Amino acid sequence: MTAGPPILEFDRDRLTGTRFTTVRTYAQLDSTNSALVEEARSGAPEGLVLVADHQTGGRGRLGRTWSAAPGAALLVSVLLRPPLPIDEVSVVLMAAGLAACDGVEAAAGFRPGLKWPNDLVVRDRKLAGLLTEATGGADPGVVLGLGINVAASAYPAELAGQATSCEEEASRPVDRAELLVAFLVALETRYSSVLGGGSRSATLDAYRADSATLGRRVRVELAAGPALEGSASGVADDGRLVVVDDAGAEHLVSVGDVKHLRT
Repeated sequence: MTAGPPILEFDRDRLTGTRFTTVRTYAQLDSTNSALVEEARSGAPEGLVLVADHQTGGRGRLGRTWSAAPGAALLVSVLLRPPLPIDEVSVVLMAAGLAACDGVEAAAGFRPGLKWPNDLVVRDRKLAGLLTEATGGADPGVVLGLGINVAASAYPAELAGQATSCEEEASRPVDRAELLVAFLVALETRYSSVLGGGSRSATLDAYRADSATLGRRVRVELAAGPALEGSASGVADDGRLVVVDDAGAEHLVSVGDVKHLRT
């Protein structure tokens, strides 16, 4: 990979003091996540950030593709190497979702909700998605990939009832560079808080407070077996979604595709 001219002109001095001072920008990549996983396996340090103006092979959760018109979305991946046991990494992912909400609020003036596990939504319309991947290797890490619809052209017209964008919700232009900086500054704060100890419960509480899923009737498509339908009653401390079915039985969901149902 060779970085071309910067596609986003932003004030790098605003990232001084964060771990995200190395930001590489590309006109086009197959996938920022795939590229950063390769960098991580080659020994890249924590805090490396890749940004693309366009992705030819962008990916979402559960093997879905992610496609956006060039320049219409913020497409960014961040490498973290949290010194935490594997069963505590879920709180880092919650912190990343909260940081994405923080960034949108700072740059666009509204705060989206979090659809479990880490989609950003406004009135059940998808604004952004967060894809996390473990890097493996001798020095394991986590790559956080974030795609935020900035302009309406970030998604196909046929998804207008299911998706939205920052500019549609803000009713004004939104600067992708400002959104990038706001997200990275917020991620530094949220991530440092998690690593600082004693703040796991605060992150969990904040995630639950921003949840657009809790209290809703949901249908969860599971990787194996029939779909689960019921009420989303909570988020467990390990990040799993708690769903109570119509018979009153409680289920803990680790992986699944959640759909909010109208009552």
